[in-house]
Amino acid sequence: MAFALPVWLAVQEELLGYGAADCPAPSSFDDFDDDALFQMFHLSRPCITFITDAVRIRMKNVVLDQPALSVDATVMVALNYYAHGASSADVLQRAGPSQADCPAVIGTVSGVIAGMADQFISFPLLREAKTNVASTMKRVCGIPNVLGVLAPAHFKIRASPYEKEAFRSFVNALGYTSVVSQVICDSDGNILSVEKCCVGSTFEQEMWESSFKGREMEEELHGAYWVIGGKGYHLSKHVLTPVSEPANDNETRFNEAHAKIHDVMRTTLGSMKRRFRCLMQLGFAQECSLDKKANIIKACCVLHNIAKKFSVPPPPVAGKIEPLHPGKQQSVPVTINPEALQARKELIHRNFSIASTSKDPASKGIKGENA
Repeated sequence: MAFALPVWLAVQEELLGYGAADCPAPSSFDDFDDDALFQMFHLSRPCITFITDAVRIRMKNVVLDQPALSVDATVMVALNYYAHGASSADVLQRAGPSQADCPAVIGTVSGVIAGMADQFISFPLLREAKTNVASTMKRVCGIPNVLGVLAPAHFKIRASPYEKEAFRSFVNALGYTSVVSQVICDSDGNILSVEKCCVGSTFEQEMWESSFKGREMEEELHGAYWVIGGKGYHLSKHVLTPVSEPANDNETRFNEAHAKIHDVMRTTLGSMKRRFRCLMQLGFAQECSLDKKANIIKACCVLHNIAKKFSVPPPPVAGKIEPLHPGKQQSVPVTINPEALQARKELIHRNFSIASTSKDPASKGIKGENA
């Protein structure tokens, strides 16, 4: 991630310093031992303390629907919902709100944490940060000048089949109803960018072209760098896609390297969905009101990055790991930029010919599911 550890420590010191004066003692979380805390919230005690203090600072200007609730209580309800997709009776009893009050509490906290994205979700901007990210990517897969892995992240929702037009718009390429966000991560699984909350039928390319990050990159604001994209994206000067029909060993080796680094997004989203099971089913959605879903998704991305900085492992894998969503193919033939085709061809020749692969960088591998 672009933020170095000293920056994070400085942020933590600032948050804890400002938050200590009005921090209620004891904390509502003190009722749980460490094991119970992880079972309830899928986070560690230091991580939860950091999150609570960060939220407390930002809640000073927020008017709560339930003013009697402490910040600890509102954060507890939200974190429990993120972890399990529902609020447990034990947490509600300790925190105070009724089941009917939970959506408002979760919505408020989600909005606050989503608002922290500019501090905890950072695309590399400075030259040194870009160089470091690209160097790490190249060590992992052998592809140079890559700043991140780009993919659509689909999250299941419920939509009413009685509203046929709206229902149809939520059905994605795999045939289930979802909302989709555009996510970019690095080779360690840190979220570098999250944008959009669209209906599940939205084309990846459409999201990229209309996104802030897509426009920035295609307008050369980030320099001569790529992001790794799957088959649902068009090859461009800044989105590097696999070769659809490899014609030689060089292109085959490139596709293998591309698949390896692209798979880090599957690992990342799988880790997020295990830690924050609310992402496995976000409830009912309407096409005209996706903001609340967007806040929950972004809040989970913020918390994912914070959890990784605190080295909190996600819950273990249970059952089959969800595959990365396949690219949605345009029915109309696409004309590829010839400059982009030539750039990819030159990249493959320089880095994946027999001479350039005498030392196989891909053998170093990507971090596993618990990364």
